[in-house]
Amino acid sequence: MWKVPELLEEILAAKDKKKLFVGVGNVLKCDDGTGVYISNRIVPRNDISVLTVETGIGNYIGKINSIGPDILVLLDAVDMGARPGTIKTLPITGLQDMTFNTHNISLARFADFFKMEIFITGIQPEKIEFGEKISYIVRQEADRLIGIINKTK
Repeated sequence: MWKVPELLEEILAAKDKKKLFVGVGNVLKCDDGTGVYISNRIVPRNDISVLTVETGIGNYIGKINSIGPDILVLLDAVDMGARPGTIKTLPITGLQDMTFNTHNISLARFADFFKMEIFITGIQPEKIEFGEKISYIVRQEADRLIGIINKTK
């Protein structure tokens, strides 16, 4: 049975905290565009805002600070060495200091620009090659995640 990552479940349950979901990734490299796919389908409401930044996350530091969320959740394809479609939520401090080839700033360094709690909800890609189509299993799991986020009220 599919289960929401435990940490994401706690984040969604925090009704008194403003959450900002940020879609990161390259939509021209198959599953790397999954974070953008998810953010484009989240329905904003009182405690949830959404921003899609694609590969230009460094260009949105001021915008994110002006929104001023209590919790920032980055949505991105992350190679975790897991089965394609696997979804995990981790504190940004849990990532190694590395720059992914589709980002212009290391996501771990990205945290230095903010005071709010920052997490990444990563989805294991199946393929990251040129193309605009997200693989079936990754899209299926992304759709489940979107349903959970949109259903939480």
